[in-house]
Amino acid sequence: MIRQIDRSELPVCADVVRRSFMTVADEFGFTPENAPRFTAFATTTERLEYQLDEQHRLMYVYCSDGNIVGYYSLIMSGDGECELGSLSVLPEFRHNGIGGELVRHAMDTARGEGCTLMKLSIVEENTVLRRWYESLGAVHTGTEKFDFFPFTCGYMEMAL
Repeated sequence: MIRQIDRSELPVCADVVRRSFMTVADEFGFTPENAPRFTAFATTTERLEYQLDEQHRLMYVYCSDGNIVGYYSLIMSGDGECELGSLSVLPEFRHNGIGGELVRHAMDTARGEGCTLMKLSIVEENTVLRRWYESLGAVHTGTEKFDFFPFTCGYMEMAL
């Protein structure tokens, strides 16, 4: 079941995001020292509170047997575009279609908010994730290298 978060669940959401992104950190050798801004290390309850209160992000969770096992956020830019953020599924719940359900839900939610284009970013070197997003209709639009990340940021978008 996918539903909007309750504010009291922000600590659990932060934990789900961190644990989910940690598998990418482990696979690619990211650490708090070489990538302190990477989602696995930078997501805190306070950061999610800021995103909810100041950025007015829409936040949703996927629940299984009453437990939060997936998460995503959407930030609206007001010009028909939005950004999908921190799509997460706990490792032990992956490969069961939850991620796809979350993306489709995000697309439907974004459409309902008047968005016609949903953007997202990935670790460019994570070709498995890139292909997965492409299988859901995302198109790769470019890359950017930042000094503070030991990886290349890949950008994708989905027409809604």
